[in-house]
Amino acid sequence: MQNSPASARLAARLPFFYGWVIVAVAFVTVALGVTARTAFSLMFPPIVDEFGWDRGLAAGAFSFGFLISAVISPVIGRLMDRRGPRFVIEIGVVITAAGLLGATLIESPWQLYATLGVLVGGGANCMTFTAQSQYLPNWFVRRRALAISVAFAGAGVGAILILPWLQAIILYEGWRTSCRTLGILTLVVLLPINLIVAKRPQDLGLHPDGDDASGSGATRRISNIADPAWTGIDWTVARAVRTGRFWWIVLGYFCGGFVWYAVQVHQTKYLIEVGFSPMKAAWALGLVAMVGVPGQIFLGALSDRLGREIVWTITSIGFALCYAALLALAAGPSQPLLYAMVVSQGLLGYAMTSVMGPIVVEIFEGPAFGAIFGLVAVSMIAGGAAGPLVAGVVHDWTGSYAGAFMLSIGLCLVSIVAIWRAAPGKVRMVAGRARARELAAAKA
Repeated sequence: MQNSPASARLAARLPFFYGWVIVAVAFVTVALGVTARTAFSLMFPPIVDEFGWDRGLAAGAFSFGFLISAVISPVIGRLMDRRGPRFVIEIGVVITAAGLLGATLIESPWQLYATLGVLVGGGANCMTFTAQSQYLPNWFVRRRALAISVAFAGAGVGAILILPWLQAIILYEGWRTSCRTLGILTLVVLLPINLIVAKRPQDLGLHPDGDDASGSGATRRISNIADPAWTGIDWTVARAVRTGRFWWIVLGYFCGGFVWYAVQVHQTKYLIEVGFSPMKAAWALGLVAMVGVPGQIFLGALSDRLGREIVWTITSIGFALCYAALLALAAGPSQPLLYAMVVSQGLLGYAMTSVMGPIVVEIFEGPAFGAIFGLVAVSMIAGGAAGPLVAGVVHDWTGSYAGAFMLSIGLCLVSIVAIWRAAPGKVRMVAGRARARELAAAKA
């Protein structure tokens, strides 16, 4: 499943590097996969209103789906290592579509948890950030984060194109029609295009970044090794979990997942409560993702020059500013504060995805990378599960999101410290720093 004659023939005929085809397919897959999961934020208000369920109970479906995703992430990592991305992604497409279509039959909480929670959450995990981060880094080295950020920018484009459309369907035809439409779209678009995905350029007789076999001339590769002793280790899951770096990444990713999804799930309902219209709240959710497109691409490229730790810090500060704006909005609707929330969350915060894969691969690169990343992803998903649940429960207990928002600001700071302690740049330097080191050595 890791190779196909059709992919090899297409790669041989293209006048450009096939890795960019992989990026394009990932872009579309992420666009629909992430939107399918994010759409829960739009379904959340009408579902709560229709059934009269507590917010903590309803939001718990999203969190429960994330918990299931966390449980299966190590399995996904091992499947990625053994069967390749095409096998994993196509399974995710079918499961996600089944969840969306099955949601049209919801009548009780357990059905909400099973469909929009488990099936959509688990299926999206098989084809979005976690899964894509396990094979896209194989295709690029010098432009690793840039390529990943372009692929993950699909989340923003999908959101701005699809979320307002889904909100219009919800307002005029109901949330069930919205689920049915998105489920069919996911199947029709994603099943065929992912047939041409390959795990590594070597599977098609190619090399990362499109370099030639000799690595001569303009494509000569500059060594980015900063710690030869560390990179010389044959990393397995058992070896990785015995290192401090692994657990610093786990802590940083848990906090990142918490702050990301706590706001994503509760943002729409919160904005409506402070005085914005449902359509404006939906547009804000889509606009966050839209401004995330240039942010992801720019900050992803910047991390290839300056380092992953610096960009992770910028993204975490973005989420902290987003929560500060939301706290200020409690005083009443304010367009400037709304735009500040959108820009800080999308333009800065969403770029976190562009460095998730590179941080781990640059520390634990090797044949078992998929399994190691799958285990690390458990922490990110667990944080994503905890965030919405904690925010919902805090609101139910206190009647306010203030406590949850302040907690999230604190976790942003913890996340920054954790990734600096993991220090991927002290294992493998990004292309910009490796090039600068070589130039300095040449002058000396």
